[in-house]
Amino acid sequence: MKNSVTIRDVAKHAGVGVGTVSRVLNNNPSVSDLTRQKVLSVIDSLNFSPSQAARRLSRGKTMAVGVVVPFFTNPSVVKRLQGVISVIATSQYDLVLFDVENAEDRDGLLKNIIQREIVDGLLIISLKPSENDVTEIVEANVPTVIVDAEHPGFSRVIVDNVAGARQATEHLIQLGHHQIAYLNDDPTNPFNNAPTHDRYQGYLQALEGAGIPVRAGYYRQGTLDRESARHLTRELLQLPDPPTALFVYSDTQAIGVLEAARDLGLNVPEDFSVIGYDDIEAAKLLHLTTIRQSLYESGVIGGQLLLEQMLEPSLEPDEVVLETELIVRGTTAPLSS
Repeated sequence: MKNSVTIRDVAKHAGVGVGTVSRVLNNNPSVSDLTRQKVLSVIDSLNFSPSQAARRLSRGKTMAVGVVVPFFTNPSVVKRLQGVISVIATSQYDLVLFDVENAEDRDGLLKNIIQREIVDGLLIISLKPSENDVTEIVEANVPTVIVDAEHPGFSRVIVDNVAGARQATEHLIQLGHHQIAYLNDDPTNPFNNAPTHDRYQGYLQALEGAGIPVRAGYYRQGTLDRESARHLTRELLQLPDPPTALFVYSDTQAIGVLEAARDLGLNVPEDFSVIGYDDIEAAKLLHLTTIRQSLYESGVIGGQLLLEQMLEPSLEPDEVVLETELIVRGTTAPLSS
């Protein structure tokens, strides 16, 4: 009978991460003697025997894993990348970063990485691969994991963005706000439009659930930068019947929103409530109410899933869905009568 025990089972029974099991299998000296013995004991008790192909992959051809990110200076991407690095840095692999700045880069980069055989595994952050990319990856048998994007053919780590956006909007409703605007990412974003769509749906669901009419004039969309958000917020706040609260797609955009309120002489939150999304470092400094998504944790889990896939290429794709959390700070308040 074929042994059905996987590296995930070993890690679970030993109470360690998949990366630690990988290091034990490869005699990495960074593992303590106590941990090594514990893992080896579990391997023996479970009769775990990785296949020759898995052993070959675990040693690697290039001893490098590739991480593909769009706009790696984006704060949320940086936080996810830090999580990935924390896992890969304790493995036997080097990390090679590939930055995608435009659609043309995206279309050729993955194909180039695969054809040149420069990495043993691939982790893609906030970028949905095209079907051509998927075909190239599958045919080349490159273990691949996606973070903050989805494809059923690969293991993936995603955030429940619908629930997060609904949570943000419901917070404003509970404070008495009924005139709630939403500032979204540009839906024509060529990299990954799933969060853009999902957060808008969460906003709509919260309004509809509370019986609040959806007002088309309260919806704006723009690029993920402060100046665009500042301009669009000024438009909203100068409407004949302006919103009393604004839910913003990202904390980075929310900074521009706060600047626009200041430009117009409005006090936040007394005159105008603002809630962002991500909980980046700047959100804490600005006392911004926001929706926290587990950015660092998503990178950690993505890195662990990739090591699993590299050790056990036959594993079925796994999906990890992370929840969000409302973080109430100083930019939201009850609606003044």
